[in-house]
Amino acid sequence: ENSSVTLFREYLRINTVHPKPDYDAAVQFLEHVGTDLGLACQKVEVCQGRVVLILTWQGANPRLRSILLNSHTDVVPVFEEHWTYPPFEAVKDSQGNIYARGAQDMKCVSIQYLEAIRRLKAEGKSFARTIHLTFVPDEEVGGHKGMEMFVQRPEFKALNVGFAMDEGLASPSDTFSVFYGEKSPWWIKVKCMGSPGHGSRFISNTAAEKMNKVINSFLAFRESEKQRLKSDSSLTLGDVTSLNMTMLEGGVSFNVVPSEMAASFDIRIPPTVDLKAFEEQVATWCRGAGDGVTYEFHQKCMDQHITSTEESDPWWKAFSGVCRDMKLQLKLEIFPAATDSRYIRAVRHPAIGFSPMNRTPVLLHDHNEFLNEQVFLRGIEIYARLLTALASVPPLPAEG
Repeated sequence: ENSSVTLFREYLRINTVHPKPDYDAAVQFLEHVGTDLGLACQKVEVCQGRVVLILTWQGANPRLRSILLNSHTDVVPVFEEHWTYPPFEAVKDSQGNIYARGAQDMKCVSIQYLEAIRRLKAEGKSFARTIHLTFVPDEEVGGHKGMEMFVQRPEFKALNVGFAMDEGLASPSDTFSVFYGEKSPWWIKVKCMGSPGHGSRFISNTAAEKMNKVINSFLAFRESEKQRLKSDSSLTLGDVTSLNMTMLEGGVSFNVVPSEMAASFDIRIPPTVDLKAFEEQVATWCRGAGDGVTYEFHQKCMDQHITSTEESDPWWKAFSGVCRDMKLQLKLEIFPAATDSRYIRAVRHPAIGFSPMNRTPVLLHDHNEFLNEQVFLRGIEIYARLLTALASVPPLPAEG
């Protein structure tokens, strides 16, 4: 077996699943690989039990802005009864498919970064720009105790980031998905207060009647966005606002009309939407349901920065030039969910989401998540070429 594949499978076997990820084992493993590659190592505890590992390949000109390769160490929970193979054993079948939680999201990318650097070092390459690799915790639970805190720290600022790469998605077709921006996640809880009473009576102004109006308004909008996506083949999921009701709460007994009910909604809004106008729309839906209807945010991302994909941009020119040379067909998209890239863009650094996995079903967070070893190995080659180009971008005007 190719040694890069063996390393990948070793990393997959480290159980970093929520709610109790073994972060210590992951950091220790990655630090060992980094030391083996001769990379400088730094650990930053952003809060208790949450460590960001930084591995650094120093460039010849430290004044130039660096290349940041970001990946997260945590993975989402599994329902083992739906898996063909145990999800933390990294079983490889006769077709070379490696089954494990994290195979696509995103332990593959972490190891591909490292193995690309191993390859470049073995070839005697060196570059003007420094390359940093960051391995962060808690991305799968919102990044609030990971990248969101890290970008505000002096250790992040000291990295002097010029351009960042982070995770993308697999693509079932020949094309490779490249994400230059992402949706703003809004988590909204709507509460409806109403008249309580006995379950045998027609009580007016109940919480349930108001909740019915709220749900109908939210889900009617959901249906309109769903139809807009369906009717226009040029649109992707990243171009429309997705909305789902994810929790419903209320009631104390079968025979008691409750005084309060609540519904929670997960809304993902593309950067093309006016966020103030959208919040006004939410307020209108709530007002329309009657008195005593309020809403609160449990997450409200207002950053709508996107990364330039113009050929005049030196970073994008380097990235897209490699893809052209390698005959990789790119599909530019807005990421339909949320990744740590949003925190990097929010502090004004260009970031691209890219996981080189084409001809691969999208299985992140799904049962039987797998990645084929040949697709994985091809990704190392792609990253080696990308790093060579990005770390060799000539000094920019702002860099003197």
